[in-house]
Amino acid sequence: MIVGAMISGGGIGPFIDIPSILIVFGGTFFAAMYTAPLGTYLGSFGAMAKAFLPPIKKMDQLITRMVELAAVARKDGMMALEGQQVPDKFFEKGLQMLVDGADENKLVSQLNQEIKAMKARHEANQGCVKAWIDIGPAMGMIGTLIGLVLMLGNMADPKAIGPAMAVALLTTLYGAFIANVLFMPMLTKLENFTAYEVRYREMVITGLRGIARSESPRNIQDQMAANLPPKMQAKLDAA
Repeated sequence: MIVGAMISGGGIGPFIDIPSILIVFGGTFFAAMYTAPLGTYLGSFGAMAKAFLPPIKKMDQLITRMVELAAVARKDGMMALEGQQVPDKFFEKGLQMLVDGADENKLVSQLNQEIKAMKARHEANQGCVKAWIDIGPAMGMIGTLIGLVLMLGNMADPKAIGPAMAVALLTTLYGAFIANVLFMPMLTKLENFTAYEVRYREMVITGLRGIARSESPRNIQDQMAANLPPKMQAKLDAA
């Protein structure tokens, strides 16, 4: 909609200024690099790309598979879980711990540590996104001041006022665009994805604890389904 408004107002050309782009986009890129180790900073761009992809882990499929494995464990014992296919590595690790004879406390403690480590990784990536949100508008203000200095220093030359004003105004626009249109919605989505992943993994722990206690598959399903929306719960009940 913003680009459409620009086009309807006379085209994109007046809103493109190379010095402003260098100040805001280039300046923010390198200033944000100070906020994290280089590997974390560069890796954060891969995490940003995930904001445009849907979650690939399905909670209803997780519950269905957990119930199947609970039935196998009750019928044939824990060793029967060896080599069973599961949807993700976290689930696989917990299942292997059960096969290897880990008790419930050790299982829960180890998997909770995995969740804690995952949250730390996500927070590091999200911190880089927050740096873009914080620094972008500041770079826009720096660009505005640069443009004003150039303009006031060349008041005798009317031809110099226009480019200087372009730098002064467009850097503010670019800074606001970076923070509020690009990176703030992205950060919100990444935080929601982290919350989703934590909830998913907590459901895995709930299911594996039920298997460790030899609870009935139906009871395990009910405990795990408590985290699902009502429609999805009804779908599981019908199945």
